[in-house]
Amino acid sequence: MSEPAEQPESVKGWTRLTRRRDVLDDPYIHRYQRRHFFFFDILPAIGTVAAVALSWVWPPGPIEGSLLLGLWLVTGFGVTVGYHRLFTHRSFSAAPWVQALLAVSGSMAGQGSVISWVALHRRHHELSDQPGDPHSPNLHGQDPVGRLRGLLHAHLLWMRQHEYPNVVCYASDLLRDRSLLQVNGLYLWWVLLGLAIPALVGWWLHGHVAGLLLGFLWGGAVRMFVLGNIIWSINSFLHSFGPRLFATREHSRNSGWLALASFGESWHNNHHAFPTSASFGLDWYRLDPGYWLIWLLARLGLAWDVKVPSEEQIRLKRA
Repeated sequence: MSEPAEQPESVKGWTRLTRRRDVLDDPYIHRYQRRHFFFFDILPAIGTVAAVALSWVWPPGPIEGSLLLGLWLVTGFGVTVGYHRLFTHRSFSAAPWVQALLAVSGSMAGQGSVISWVALHRRHHELSDQPGDPHSPNLHGQDPVGRLRGLLHAHLLWMRQHEYPNVVCYASDLLRDRSLLQVNGLYLWWVLLGLAIPALVGWWLHGHVAGLLLGFLWGGAVRMFVLGNIIWSINSFLHSFGPRLFATREHSRNSGWLALASFGESWHNNHHAFPTSASFGLDWYRLDPGYWLIWLLARLGLAWDVKVPSEEQIRLKRA
């Protein structure tokens, strides 16, 4: 099922073209970034506050809890297994329909279209915790004020406006995939679908308009807010606090208590040590739901070429 993973500190599995500008710094792109930040980062936070406030009138029940959990699982696996491990790092291969399903699921998280997300994350690996890293918390000074500014920047504020990695340079392999380009072009529609599904299900199960609002808030806004903050914590807190198994060139850290909620993403130091590994936990006792799904897909014949480092590679890297 698996094959050894290489152990580079930079991204492997793609070739960055260098004949063009690495990043684009354009007012039109910045306007789009600010709109995206408002609609998909700020509004979910406002929706979460509204959902909690309305709990005094319409307390969430099993329907709202199921919608929140169900859409959180679908979109969370879409981000970690699809956006991150499959499309960014090519840590496994999958059937075309599985790739499309993962790309759509990741898009519904509202964290950017698949090609943009991949380009940003590949640039992060290339320049992690160095000038040019889109979301490092370690470039704002080491005094308390600088550390706080860095955490706020890495967790959220960087998304307001940032240099946009040139997808021709950073994601040329994805640009050659026609089906993925189609999914990428419909990104906003997938986000709206991720909001419409819980709203309509809530309306149908409750049988009144208030159910539509509750479904939209808990399965849409709250789900986006919770998942977003979990993923953003990897950028901020796990480049600042926590243990390290491997002496990588950046400041990545691991977190066991966040492992289940982050679908295994919180084994972040492990990931930076072996970026092409489909397993982030690397050992069975480190909870890694993202890898569990890849393992299941492989057992079903829907995924193959699953890359995992050997025990010898891990031992040498730790040494």
